[in-house]
Amino acid sequence: MWEVVNGYEIAPPSTENAEELRKWKIKAGKAMYVLKITIENELLRRIRNDDTPKVAWDTFASLFSKTNDAHLQYLDNELMSTTQGSKSISEYLTKIKDLCHEILDLDPKENINGERMRSIIINGLRPEYNAFITAIRGWPIQPS
Repeated sequence: MWEVVNGYEIAPPSTENAEELRKWKIKAGKAMYVLKITIENELLRRIRNDDTPKVAWDTFASLFSKTNDAHLQYLDNELMSTTQGSKSISEYLTKIKDLCHEILDLDPKENINGERMRSIIINGLRPEYNAFITAIRGWPIQPS
């Protein structure tokens, strides 16, 4: 059935060959049936009026490929509020890096450059690093 969803038979054949059209309609009907019985009612209403399995599949693809704004905002808040606390430097940097990767996975257009990451890392360090932070801020070439 994948052929009628995202393969070579996504559009019905010409109406000139009635037998091929009948076979395609049966296959497309089965594919639509599978799609409709495997999804929740809330999602069913989104494809109820779709004519072909390809259109229904594309509806789902666009629906689930959108950036999850709430989750993205949660990750951004977590990134901005992450501090070293009792973590080692390695654990702290790994946490920052993991959060940045998660954000970029959700929204590749998000601008998390080296400058922003340095700022986030420095602001979350324990107070014992304040003298070091003050010293490196005066360096003409900032560390990466």
